[in-house]
Amino acid sequence: MTVNTPALCFRSKKILAPMVRVGTLPMRLLALDFGADIVYCEELIDIKMVQCKRVVNEVLETVDFVAPNERVVFRTCVRERDCVVFQMGSADAERALAVAKLVENDVAGIDINMGCPKEYSTKAGMGAALLSDPDKIECILSTLVKGICKPVTCKIRILPSLEDTISLVKRIEKTGVAAIAVHGRKKEERPQHPVHCEVIKAISEAVSVPVIANGGSHDFIKEYTDIEAFQQAAGASSVMIARAAMWNPSIFRREGLCPLKEVMQEYIKYAVRYDNHYTNTKYCLCQMLREQLETTEGKKLHAAQSTQEICEVFEMGGFYEETTAILEAKKASLKAKTQDEDEQMEDTDVIKMAVRFDKREYPPQITPKMYLLEWCRKAKHPQPVYETVQRPLDKLFCSVVTVAEQKYRSTLWDKSKKLAEQAAAIVCLRTLGLPEGKLNEGENHLINKRKRENQEFLNNKEHEDDLLVEASHKRAHFTEGASDSSSSEVPR
Repeated sequence: MTVNTPALCFRSKKILAPMVRVGTLPMRLLALDFGADIVYCEELIDIKMVQCKRVVNEVLETVDFVAPNERVVFRTCVRERDCVVFQMGSADAERALAVAKLVENDVAGIDINMGCPKEYSTKAGMGAALLSDPDKIECILSTLVKGICKPVTCKIRILPSLEDTISLVKRIEKTGVAAIAVHGRKKEERPQHPVHCEVIKAISEAVSVPVIANGGSHDFIKEYTDIEAFQQAAGASSVMIARAAMWNPSIFRREGLCPLKEVMQEYIKYAVRYDNHYTNTKYCLCQMLREQLETTEGKKLHAAQSTQEICEVFEMGGFYEETTAILEAKKASLKAKTQDEDEQMEDTDVIKMAVRFDKREYPPQITPKMYLLEWCRKAKHPQPVYETVQRPLDKLFCSVVTVAEQKYRSTLWDKSKKLAEQAAAIVCLRTLGLPEGKLNEGENHLINKRKRENQEFLNNKEHEDDLLVEASHKRAHFTEGASDSSSSEVPR
């Protein structure tokens, strides 16, 4: 069992709430600039995250969690490592643990969303749907607390009755969580409904773990001094801010709000610096503009179709060109460095060719790796050993195969580990003058071997079926005789 040793303190903190499409890296960094103590990322679904691979992005100096379609699902950096909490949507303890283990070295804590009332979340048993399943809540949180070294929190909404709410949070407390964030509304209530500060206060008095009050943007928080007023009204340890921070992240600034245009320009700088997708940047800026969307500037923002166009709307075209030039130069420099390293790692004892594996050139289910393995068995060599590496810069793969103490590799890098291994096998086979199974090589002994194996399997199957039929007839005959014998003894 892993001992949970929380590093984060959740008392007397001002926290950026998790917000879908808003809580990406630029917004989190901007909130920290203005004084936020802790920042939560947007809710990310466990099923999407378990498919991601962790990639160090040397150009942006970030850690990216990249989906199979190459989309960056979660991006973080050293600046926020000690204060970013990763929020996930999950309804499965083991899957939640797998995601937590994937990201725990790059974040300060893990949170489970138990308050989102949106159908896309509740339909899958996540978010507010968990509130009606305390057993599952306990299972997920206990599994995480025992399984990782970072603090675990959860964010809930209040239940229809105070008694049920208190009962739930006491059960949550027993799992060992580091804090409980409470949105002071029921799952069917919306921002225009009053936040129930008295319920948050009752929760705070009922448990010993820090309670983080959330939901005060509409009723309370218009400027920095209002944050403390909301905290006192809710009797909470800390305050989590969503909409007020989305409208103007300088709400965290002790000295007061900054002019909105200045805030938006600072946000854009982070968006460009960290290659944020322009649609996400545009969405966040539109949330800040709100009623100003109908102004000339707002209409230009709405029409923008790239990060460069967004920059031009806010008179930041020069910044965009300068920053992208710096990033491109860095990328070129890293690429040159990578090529130098490739040349240096090209040991003289490695045989190389520029080849790629194209499965269209091979019969179905036949590959060079299969041919190489078959040859090694016949020649009584140990089976081939593949060593594959991935380049951080472009995420391409290269594989070296060792056969009979000789190494082989392709000089071309591939987009997957499997393709790189097949290319290495081709280099080995061609060097040794062996067939590799291509369609144009004539008779394919592996295909013939497979046909023989399949025929033997079918023959054995037919023989087994015959035996089963025969056994079935024997059982039927035996049963019939037994039935006749026993039926004569049964009284009518």
